[in-house]
Amino acid sequence: MNHGPAWLILLIAGLCEVGWAVGLKYSDGFSRLGPSVWTLGLMVASVLLLGWSLKSLPLGTAYAVWTGIGAVGTAVCGIMLFGEAKDALRLLCIGLIVAGIFGLKMTA
Repeated sequence: MNHGPAWLILLIAGLCEVGWAVGLKYSDGFSRLGPSVWTLGLMVASVLLLGWSLKSLPLGTAYAVWTGIGAVGTAVCGIMLFGEAKDALRLLCIGLIVAGIFGLKMTA
C-alpha cells in the first residue's frame, strides 16, 4: 500500500501543530483576536489532517510522528523566535527526537 500521500498529510498536520503552538504564545492567553483566530484555525486543521492521515497510517506511529514534528518544530521556533536556550544538551535532545521520528517512519 502506498502511504506517500498520508505521510505528506501528516507532515502538514505536524507543521500546523507547530503553528498553533507558536500562535499560543502570540495570542497572549487568547487575549489578542488575530493570533487567537489563527491559533484556533491551525488547531482544527492539525487534528483534521492527523485524522485524515490515520486512514492509512498506523495510529501509534502517526501520532508519535505528529507530536514529534510538533515538539521539534516548536523547540526550534522557541530558539529562533523567542531566544530560548540552545545549549548542546538541548540540541542533542532535539536531535534524538528527530532520530525517533525518522526511525518510526522507516518502520511503518
